[in-house]
Amino acid sequence: MAPGRHAVAADAVFDGAELRRDAAVVIQGTDIAAVVPRRELPAGLAVRQMPEGAWLAPGFIDLQVNGGGDVLFNDAPTPEGIAAIAAAHRRFGTTSLLPTLITDTPDKMRAAFGAVQEMAGTHPGILGIHFEGPFLSPERPGVHDPALIRLPDGADMALLTGPRRGVMLVTLAPERMPSGFIARLTSSGVRVALGHSNVTYEESKAAFAEGLTGVTHLFNAMPPLASRAPGPIAATLETPGVWFGMIADGEHVAPAMLRLALRGAATPMLVTDAMPPVGGSGAPFRLGGAEIAVGGGRLSRADGVLAGSTLDMGSAVRNTVQLLGLPLAEALRLAAATPAAFLGIDDRLGHLRSGYRADIVALDPERVEVIASWVAGSAAFAVELGPP
Repeated sequence: MAPGRHAVAADAVFDGAELRRDAAVVIQGTDIAAVVPRRELPAGLAVRQMPEGAWLAPGFIDLQVNGGGDVLFNDAPTPEGIAAIAAAHRRFGTTSLLPTLITDTPDKMRAAFGAVQEMAGTHPGILGIHFEGPFLSPERPGVHDPALIRLPDGADMALLTGPRRGVMLVTLAPERMPSGFIARLTSSGVRVALGHSNVTYEESKAAFAEGLTGVTHLFNAMPPLASRAPGPIAATLETPGVWFGMIADGEHVAPAMLRLALRGAATPMLVTDAMPPVGGSGAPFRLGGAEIAVGGGRLSRADGVLAGSTLDMGSAVRNTVQLLGLPLAEALRLAAATPAAFLGIDDRLGHLRSGYRADIVALDPERVEVIASWVAGSAAFAVELGPP
């Protein structure tokens, strides 16, 4: 049942574009009714006052969530598994996400899609699904199982372009796709991203021209920059209208490389590539039959290959400020407004504006730590803040 009219007030409200001092977000049901100066709140309205100095900002949107709360989406492609993953990420400010299925069987893909279809109609935090594979390059598999990497067939096309609720993101290796495949996906509304690919500079440009607009975890699982082989990284960074994901954990990519990427023409956005330990016990887990070790801020197989991350979006925002030197408002924009724009849902998410869904995060701007979150107007997480 949707909450009634109430407000959340703070010393600062970052609405996704500008910072407003001493302001409040007025919530009606699941949506934002207004963002107003705190002094203009009507008498008698229930108001949740944030601690001194706190900021309010749009809820974080994570496009690459493999797991959380000790649940791996590939192992639990069910509504219950998705709900557990989403719940684990709320404490870190993630109010909406794409459950991400890494390379798996056709049966697992159908099960995951069906579970997301059920959740996308009833759970406001589930935006759709991200298929990271299986249409990848065997030369750049990362932790994906090479035995399951394959080319798409007619059944795949029917699944990917058929009726659906919510958004769909597909990460693929453009150089391996049949002619016109990317265009067929994008014409049906699918967002397509380059990733786990051995693509050249020229092939990357051709894929962008065909409608591919995303790059999954830039720098990772793709050819590096080279003086006479600029590859997908250079193609991405010189192309306006392309969005790229950054895993800002200090492990996947050196901060200096991410700082360089931020100077390009493409649009950055924060992602986590989160695995089951996030919001869970922190215990090792199994992926594709291999034991994944947890330690030192890394997840890795015995051969040293990284296996997703222990990163949460709150930490990604903090790292963007502390490691990359961005102002907090810009880091918050990369966690909400830019992923919303990439998915084409920035008419209802990614900003604190009248008519938008009331997905909100409160944080301590000095420590850059999440202290509360709301999903569709309802409190989803809060540290001990005292009575409302």
